[in-house]
Amino acid sequence: MSTPADADVTPAELRPDPAAGLASLEALRASDASAGWKAPGTFEILAEDPQGDARSCRLWTGHGPVETPCFMPVGTYGAVKGLIAEELRAIGSQVVLANAYHLTHRPGPDRIARLGGIHGFMRWPGPVLTDSGGYQVFSLRGLQTIDDDGVDYRTHFDGSAARMTPRSVLEAEAAIGPDICMILDHCPPGDADRAAIRAAMERTSRWAREAASIRREILQPRQLCFAIVQGGTDLELRREHVETLSPLDFDGFALGGLSVGEPIPKMHETLAAIAPTMPKDKPRYVMGIGTPADLLAAIRSGVDMFDCVIPSRHARNGQLLTFEGRLNIRNGRFREDDRPLDPDCGCLTCRGYSRAYLRHLHAHNDPLYVRLATIHNLFFFHQWVAAQRQAIRAGRFGAVSAALGRVLGEHAAAAG
Repeated sequence: MSTPADADVTPAELRPDPAAGLASLEALRASDASAGWKAPGTFEILAEDPQGDARSCRLWTGHGPVETPCFMPVGTYGAVKGLIAEELRAIGSQVVLANAYHLTHRPGPDRIARLGGIHGFMRWPGPVLTDSGGYQVFSLRGLQTIDDDGVDYRTHFDGSAARMTPRSVLEAEAAIGPDICMILDHCPPGDADRAAIRAAMERTSRWAREAASIRREILQPRQLCFAIVQGGTDLELRREHVETLSPLDFDGFALGGLSVGEPIPKMHETLAAIAPTMPKDKPRYVMGIGTPADLLAAIRSGVDMFDCVIPSRHARNGQLLTFEGRLNIRNGRFREDDRPLDPDCGCLTCRGYSRAYLRHLHAHNDPLYVRLATIHNLFFFHQWVAAQRQAIRAGRFGAVSAALGRVLGEHAAAAG
């Protein structure tokens, strides 16, 4: 392993088994509150970094505990492409993120409910989080009209007219049945000016107040509900929005509207300034960020949860992540390379398949490539986060995060 020499940090600390300490799928299927589970929404702070804002917590849901920091793979339509539940758990996945907008239009909330809810439908017994899909709707420029009560739009599926409101989102999520429901918010585009950002923030506040007032009548008792802080990279607006939303009846709070085109240093500055100001006794979630550097910055800032399509999307596009840096498996130099992607990686892919074979599969668009590549990239991400989670709990976050930072520095130097 070519991680930087550091007498104070061991290879095992940098590269732990990401599934270690997680309940098995069998245990999740068999367990309930009578087996020692705590009430959904119970949030325990287990350890904090004495030198900064990083922390490790446990969030209890209706489908088991979530150990944080936690990276959530994205299964937009109710599936992480190419993987089954057993494979997801084996590589350390705890929560799967799905999208209520997409599931509302296909196959529909009522059909999912009749088929056992999202957990039974996708055969995943662990926690599920659904995004409202507001970001996707607001991205349909020219196909949507926003007002203070909701948004009218034409779907990208068939062009049919539809409307999304705070109530309709919660009603869809109640039927779909996730453990964590995100409310409707207005995420402005990355190039929006301050007036547009403020308008989106104030509209999000209006929708949050409505959602907080009706969530108890609509959602199932076990379902948690998170609000979303907007404000772009304007720290004044972000602080104002945290103050506005914090008193409302929500189980957690997310930072939305990041990683939408702003400079990376500005995004990290926003994380460092705003995440620690969010309610300490509730989970903190940053939506849609997911490079290794982003995750390191988020965890240092006290963020508990994050999601991103990067691991699976990079995998499908031939970009594979290792402690040596990113490998482009399409490169001709891998034609006869019989080494694993990473000789020190413990994932199923690296234990049995060569770079040459993966390149061959990718060149022929074989579905097996997607499965093997996604397993590897998600294992890397889960291991990256697990190293920091375990370090926080062991009182070693400063040393381990510094070593991981040097790994990123090596990658940048090699790329440069």
